Amino acid sequence: MAIEGKVALVTGSGQGIGRGIALRLAKDGADIAIIDLKEEKMDAAAKEVEALGCKATIFVADVTDRDQVYAAINHAEKELGGFDIMVNNAGIAQVQPLAKVTPQEVETIFKVNIEGVLWGIQAAAKKFKARGHKGKIINASSVAGHNGFAMLGVYSATKFAIRGLTQAAALEYASDGITVNAYCPGIVGTDMWVEIDERFAELTGVPKGVTYNKYVEGIALGRAETPEDVAALVSYLAGPDSDYMTGQALIIDGGIVYR
Repeated sequence: MAIEGKVALVTGSGQGIGRGIALRLAKDGADIAIIDLKEEKMDAAAKEVEALGCKATIFVADVTDRDQVYAAINHAEKELGGFDIMVNNAGIAQVQPLAKVTPQEVETIFKVNIEGVLWGIQAAAKKFKARGHKGKIINASSVAGHNGFAMLGVYSATKFAIRGLTQAAALEYASDGITVNAYCPGIVGTDMWVEIDERFAELTGVPKGVTYNKYVEGIALGRAETPEDVAALVSYLAGPDSDYMTGQALIIDGGIVYR
């Protein structure tokens, strides 16, 4: 277990990809701070982490609130006895033609998907430096951060922004021994994609399931992605084998976008 004894904080880890990441890092030996807004789901994820033989703690936090992100990291350090890995996973989707996007919709998704990651980078780097050791910061981007997708234009913009933040942070914190990378999933079979598919159905009139199936049919490996697929890449980024990698946004999508 390459990260045995390390402490990892994963935002948005009560469900979906975040939960998958938390469980994988626990299997790798890390104690986990589970951060989300849904306490019941966090409790369930914490029990799964503990069943793997690792410690878990939960903390309700809104990643758009800078102070709450800093408080979550302080909580993780206090309850788990350290702080080594930050996974800025929390995010939301938005399906809307560009012509109809409202200022409120832009503000909401930018605050969650961009500011939430920025505060996580900022707070994690400060804590690593205060503790006097190297650390790993891992951010959620997307294939939509490499290619723009119709009806997902503002979402795509936020995920492109994460690549920029990741590169800038990698440059700024390299001298402190802090690496900053991002993971870019494709079509993951989670509740988020259920919501995306339903929204496409509302906007285009196609039956539910058609949009999701269309995207899955375009995956070279022939199946939808799972949270465990994403978590396997995050495991690599969290561990020592990626110590010489920084500033990268790695695509893991089964074969949709090629770079």
